[in-house]
Amino acid sequence: MFGRKNEPAAESPGQPAEPEAPTTGKGAPTPRRRDQEAVRRRPLVPADRKASKAAERQASVEERQRVRRAMETGDERHMPLRDRGPQKRYARDFVDARFNLGEYLMFAALAFVVISFIVPQASDVQVFILGAFWVVFILVFADTFWLSRQLKKRLVAKFGEVERGTVWYGSMRALQFRPLRMPKALVKRGRSPS
Repeated sequence: MFGRKNEPAAESPGQPAEPEAPTTGKGAPTPRRRDQEAVRRRPLVPADRKASKAAERQASVEERQRVRRAMETGDERHMPLRDRGPQKRYARDFVDARFNLGEYLMFAALAFVVISFIVPQASDVQVFILGAFWVVFILVFADTFWLSRQLKKRLVAKFGEVERGTVWYGSMRALQFRPLRMPKALVKRGRSPS
């Protein structure tokens, strides 16, 4: 107990040396907390506010340009989250491949407003125009309902299940005028998406 420590026996030349036990752990000491905090420490207010604001503005402009290019080319890496994923891409292609009445609803509404200002209030033409607008509206509703049913059926057949919001995403895309859709239409009309 209080005596000399036993010294290891000298290895004899005939015996093979025992292999060293493999080292475990991370192989480096744990960094001290204050050192890690010092590395991450930044001033709340930068020394040069104008330069900092200009750098933020430039980064924001570059990010918007990157997203815009992605929306025009179909590059999903830089698209907003609402437009990413294989089901959303399929929904976009399905909607863009067909003729949709909803594309022209805004033009019909604009024509109705313009004609209602031109034509006198109590005329029969006004009643006819209002009736025609309601017929167009009902046809657009029926077409969008049919589109959503077909899209859901195809998504189930292709992917097994439908992600939440994908059918609504496709239906709302069908109501936009084709040249103004974002992400841009990559499929020609009449071509079925793969």
